[in-house]
Amino acid sequence: MKPIDAAALDLAEFMRPGDGVVFGQGTAEPETLTGALAAQRGTIGGARVFMGAGFSRTFQPQHADALRFKGIGGIGTHRKLVAAGCLDVLPCHVSRIPSLIRAGAISCDVAMVQLSPPNERGEYSWSLANDYLRAAVERARVVIAEVNAQAPWTPCDHPLTDADITVRVDTDRPLLQLPAAAFGELERRIAAHVDPYIPEHATLQVGIGAIPEAIVAQLAGRRGLGVHSGMIGDSVADLMERGAITNAHKGVDEGVTISGVLFGTDRLYRFSHRNPALRLAALDYTHAGSTVARLKRLVSINSALEVDLTGQVNAEALGADYLGAVGGQVDFVRAARQSEGGVSIIALPATARGGADSRIVARLSGPVTTARSEVDLVATEYGAVRLAGLGLRERMRALIGIAAPEHRERLAEQAGLLQKEAI
Repeated sequence: MKPIDAAALDLAEFMRPGDGVVFGQGTAEPETLTGALAAQRGTIGGARVFMGAGFSRTFQPQHADALRFKGIGGIGTHRKLVAAGCLDVLPCHVSRIPSLIRAGAISCDVAMVQLSPPNERGEYSWSLANDYLRAAVERARVVIAEVNAQAPWTPCDHPLTDADITVRVDTDRPLLQLPAAAFGELERRIAAHVDPYIPEHATLQVGIGAIPEAIVAQLAGRRGLGVHSGMIGDSVADLMERGAITNAHKGVDEGVTISGVLFGTDRLYRFSHRNPALRLAALDYTHAGSTVARLKRLVSINSALEVDLTGQVNAEALGADYLGAVGGQVDFVRAARQSEGGVSIIALPATARGGADSRIVARLSGPVTTARSEVDLVATEYGAVRLAGLGLRERMRALIGIAAPEHRERLAEQAGLLQKEAI
């Protein structure tokens, strides 16, 4: 391992023209390193950059003059790259990303990671993200680690040592923050319809956004909940401290909250520091069928841009506007079905754009993220319906019933046309 001062970092010393780069996503972005990549992109001869979620302003459309961007979608600040035509969207389940990296389908010559300072055993924690980074480190020719003094030492699978690192850059800078999304009366109404379907001692998988936050907030009075998720935010720390989440009844990893990434603020980061009740694991574990099949009462909570009358879910794009990603939705929808007593929930507002457009639609305006054969429960502020076991006509009636009242007559007419087409 070679220690280098951040101000003296010359990426051309370690990178080759056209190298593939994978870096920590979201709050785990090593901003000193990615900032250097953007600034030095011309002198290194360009690079191919793979992106997960983005919460920084590091990369801009003008950087596409030397950098080729590919990523899972328009999540966070990466939406502007998609809108500018600079980011090539890779439509894949996040569970596949490690295998795609190992196979070379996602190019990874250089891995850039943000780590905590080492513990007394010389182990560096992944700190804010494990997910697909272990696969990236194993595949990469060069591993550049930003060791941030402000990064928490979070218990994690397979911590790194000096032997795993090519270059170490020490920094002391604030971590990226992702405050919990604010929610209001609409989200509370959706959460109230979802609540009866969340069993006692449920194991939760939650995404980010106002609706998941509202659902989690209403669980503060529960006891014996568990968490096994691809990501967690500040609200999970809140429920753990209140005693609502104990992880005592999960069937696996009892007593421990499992997540792939921490998408939150300093409140969550302080909570996670050396906390044995939390562990960051790789996607090979968090999303693996062999893991989730052992979980009890797994409740998967995800959102969508729109749901059609047969139950197909679009969580990615509205027309030409790519706003989301395939992500881990399908992975956990399937996982909940395998779980004893599990349920998967797709929750969304009934309308968009001030009520002018229904989000329960006759036909999707974008891709099918989750097939109708996979969908279990759909909820809006007007109710919740369980689609599993319902025929197509029954589904249409049920979904029209939770659409906004002003759109139901038109949807019923469109449903009649769909039935005539014998879908």
